Order: sequence, then C-alpha cells, then structure tokens
Amino acid sequence: MTATAEVDLGERERSCVVTRVVREEAELIRFVAAPDGTLVADLALRLPGRGVWVTCSRAYVEEAVQKGAFSRGLKQQVRPPEALAGQVEALLGRRALEALSIANKAGEVVTGFFKLESALEKGQIVALLHAQEAANDGRDKLDRRFRAAKPEAPAPIGLFSIEELSLALGRPNVVHAGLKGGGASRKLLREVRRLGLYKGLEAVAAAHSNVNHGTENE
Repeated sequence: MTATAEVDLGERERSCVVTRVVREEAELIRFVAAPDGTLVADLALRLPGRGVWVTCSRAYVEEAVQKGAFSRGLKQQVRPPEALAGQVEALLGRRALEALSIANKAGEVVTGFFKLESALEKGQIVALLHAQEAANDGRDKLDRRFRAAKPEAPAPIGLFSIEELSLALGRPNVVHAGLKGGGASRKLLREVRRLGLYKGLEAVAAAHSNVNHGTENE
C-alpha cells in the first residue's frame, strides 16, 4: 500500500465497530485491509482504503476479533494477525517512545536527578516521566516538587522501563525525565494518553486528556 503523510488525530468523530458509540478519532484506532487480506492497524492514519474504527482499548480490539467485526465493517474477509491486541499495544508504546526521542532532539527533555530538581524549582517542567523501576523515595521527592510548582499539571508518566527510556533518549540509566513543553511534548502526551486508554489505565488517560494545557514554554 502507498503511504501518505501522517495525519494528526483531530476532533473528527467516528463510530466504533464494536460498541457503535461515536467518539473522537483520538479515542479510536483505525484498521484497514492489506491487499492480501491481512488486517493492519493504521495508527498514523496514512493508509488508503476503507477503514474501520475500534475504541482505543485492548479489550475492544480482542472483542472485535472474536466477533468478526473487522470483516463485517470492512465488508470483506480479513485475517487479523495472531495476538493482534498485543501487537497494537506494542505499536502504541513504540510511537510514544519515538515521540519522546523527538522531544529530546527538540531540546524539550531534561534528565538527571539534580538537573531535573533545578528545572522543577524554576517551574520549567510541564510533565514528569518515571521509569517503572524508579525507587519510591526519588519518585516521591520529584513528585512533591512537581506538584508544588505545577498544581494543575498531569500526573507523572510511569509506563516505560529504564531500558526503554534510555534507548529513546540515547543515554544510559535514565530513571527520571521531565518535559519542558512545546510541540514535540504535546505530541508525546497525546501518544501517552492513547497508550493509557488502550491499556485501561484510566488515571493516565484522564491526566493527559487536555494535552494542549500547560505544555508551552513559559
């Protein structure tokens, strides 16, 4: 299939093929059929052809497979890959980490505990990331500083491992990081929200439901 430029998820609404509930595109995942009949998740909204939309939830993707909803919605027989739901989750995680890498290249990411503390004290951080393995004492200390500086800021992000953060940021042993704001940061927070929705982490999704708020450099 010929790819076109990636389209930003906007406020257009679509109907979920499983629930029939109408939602904004940012809360759904688009699927299309490849020429050989294989089902493909079009997370970037750049694949041509007829598409069907499923609520951004692992449970609903699994239900769509079980009930044959993809073939009905696409009006043709399609073959969902084995472990489709897990593949979609991995792709969403990869997109979020790629967005983190881009934000870092744009100069919007701070790493290193002491540098992060200083940036927090100056009110420069709009979102925090903690590795899943982060110790409670270090996490809690940074969280307190973050809440004191930005009471309305989103909850810290804890979706990734030290290895994943380190690879995305191109430096070793990244345990904590902060976003300084800007366009790349907003892109990352949109991807984090989608991943949170998909994994059923309602607190993560809700915390980043308004990604345009407070993500500009001050």
